[in-house]
Amino acid sequence: MGFPIDEVVAILRETVKRWKEPIITEYARTKRDPFRILISTIISLRTKDDVTREASERLFALADTPRRMMRLGVEKVADAIYPAGFYRNKSQVIIDTSRTIVEKFKGKVPRDIETLLSIKGVGRKTANLVVTLGYNEPGICVDTHVHRITNRWGYVRTKTPHDTEFALRKALPKEYWIEINDILVTFGQNMCKPVSPHCSKCPVHVQCARNGVAVYR
Repeated sequence: MGFPIDEVVAILRETVKRWKEPIITEYARTKRDPFRILISTIISLRTKDDVTREASERLFALADTPRRMMRLGVEKVADAIYPAGFYRNKSQVIIDTSRTIVEKFKGKVPRDIETLLSIKGVGRKTANLVVTLGYNEPGICVDTHVHRITNRWGYVRTKTPHDTEFALRKALPKEYWIEINDILVTFGQNMCKPVSPHCSKCPVHVQCARNGVAVYR
């Protein structure tokens, strides 16, 4: 018998409603702006969501289009997104990305993964988030939570997030592609944590193989 993905997704859709949604999901829900999603995702790398939220709001108060962003300059962007992790490097990426969008794509964020990947500093996670949340187009964004949890379940058996994305493209019903990242990021931040997950309170513990879980609560 295969993994009951339909049952698990249905349960987790309801479960995650009790927690605050990631800021990038909020942008997609309230104002579907691919540029905000792109820039916030760059800020979010190795950064807690609360810090990403505050940094993104400060930055977008200064500039909310690629043309305005590139005019800010690296120092103003760095000041706005501090204390996001690697904020100085990220500020340069944000300026360079904004300039590329203006000069190569007439100020419009590309809507397909391969074109997004042609922009220096944009990886698969970021490209997939822009496509799925920015344009509501099919894609599977795999971050550390999606990679960890789907392997923990035993739904996939992969070594890297890159491999997980392509395994999920084969295994996961397309109707869940866009939402799987939102669900598992929230679930991973609050319950299915990297170390000592809350298995005793987990609503899908029966379906989970607990692969790699040595200690749990």
